[in-house]
Amino acid sequence: MTGDSIDCGAQDAGPGAPSLETTPLSAKFELQVADGERGQLAAAWLWLAIAALLISGVFSILLVAARTPFIQGLMPGVDFFKVALVVHVDMSVLVWFAAFTSVLWSMAGSQRWLGLAWAAWLLAALGTVGMAIAPFVNPGTPIMANYVPVIDSTLFLWGLTVFGAGFGLTALRALAVPQRVGLHLAADGALRFGLNTAAVAAAMALLALGWSWYKVPVTLDTRTYYELLFWGPGHVIQFCWSLIMLIAWLWLASLSGARLPLSPRVVVILFGIGLATVFTTAPIYLAFDVTSVEHQKLFTWQMRFGGGLAIVPVALAVLIGLFRRERAAQATHPCYVALLASLLLFGAGGVIGFMIEGSDVRVPAHYHGSIVGITLALMGLTYALLPRLGFAAPLPRMATWQPAVYGVGQLMHITGLVWSGGYGVQRKVAGAEQVLRSNSEVAGMALMGAGGLVAVIGGLIFAIVVLRLLRAGRA
Repeated sequence: MTGDSIDCGAQDAGPGAPSLETTPLSAKFELQVADGERGQLAAAWLWLAIAALLISGVFSILLVAARTPFIQGLMPGVDFFKVALVVHVDMSVLVWFAAFTSVLWSMAGSQRWLGLAWAAWLLAALGTVGMAIAPFVNPGTPIMANYVPVIDSTLFLWGLTVFGAGFGLTALRALAVPQRVGLHLAADGALRFGLNTAAVAAAMALLALGWSWYKVPVTLDTRTYYELLFWGPGHVIQFCWSLIMLIAWLWLASLSGARLPLSPRVVVILFGIGLATVFTTAPIYLAFDVTSVEHQKLFTWQMRFGGGLAIVPVALAVLIGLFRRERAAQATHPCYVALLASLLLFGAGGVIGFMIEGSDVRVPAHYHGSIVGITLALMGLTYALLPRLGFAAPLPRMATWQPAVYGVGQLMHITGLVWSGGYGVQRKVAGAEQVLRSNSEVAGMALMGAGGLVAVIGGLIFAIVVLRLLRAGRA
């Protein structure tokens, strides 16, 4: 670490360099980053990912304000809250995660079919613009479906469809031209296997979406239709996001000087567990109709039991590795701080999941913790990727403080939601509909609002740091 900029770890070796693995239990889980057109494609996806986060941040300010006591009365109304919630969720989860996944597929992928890859990026970018501007130029009724909420307007739905087509083409290209794992499995080969399994999960989610679209009756009311349409694919795509998070954890741990008690073969086995679970998707569709209760319960069980099997052992191994990290490693390393914050938030989200009773604000506290855990891992990995993609390295102080500020704010945010949820404050409502009856409920939601504000500041710092470097261009 220098006084002017940071680079999380040494630069990757070039083609033909020796394996990054030394001994089985001291493997360095890092990926070589391509230059040339593949690097340009990865940078383009990174631009889109950061733009989605920035758009999400703007709408999150409006969301927090609409739920915060003493401020909520200044907001236009409940419909405005729900419209802002739709755009915030779709940008911060769907577009951000999908675009960053595409960054990894692009930078470590093949030279083949690059024309298709650029066409896919263009579709995704156009779709993102359409979704972002739809509330202002083609407003519609917000539909609070789980996983992918939508606005019932022509522009928003077309934007969502075009974005999905772009990401779908990218996933299918990654599946058709898979990452090279290598005959002699090394640490980078294990991560490439993880990228391949993420592509399989994304492709299976596309299959589930097409299957649901074909089977869900169009005569259903709009809310039920979209809920059933996205239920199966929404669960399956979580495997893709989780796999990307695990790749980020292992990479960040290696960059932080951790000595991981995992061999590449064990990592591949853990990734394979998620891969095997994804293949239960088709049997679920064949066994039960998409409108049945059994269909919904099986996908819930698929994600609950299959999705978490690999996460716990990897998280424990990363924590042990960090405890045994090289003493020369900087405790204030941006990658190190982002990794710790990611583990903390994702773990908090998992614990809150066991506290849910009914449909109160503990539900968003659960998924905010889990989603933000993934986001923090990707933020830390962004700092590591920028210099490898040819951009300048971030300034050390801002890059180190940013994940701490963002993580603390989100922890306050979900703590306030859990507090208020214990008093029965309902989810997906704002303003007077929250019916805050006691001082404890007001205090809980006020803590939620204060934490949300701190988190927004942390997110804006990230956007400022990264956008400055992206605008400066590649060296």
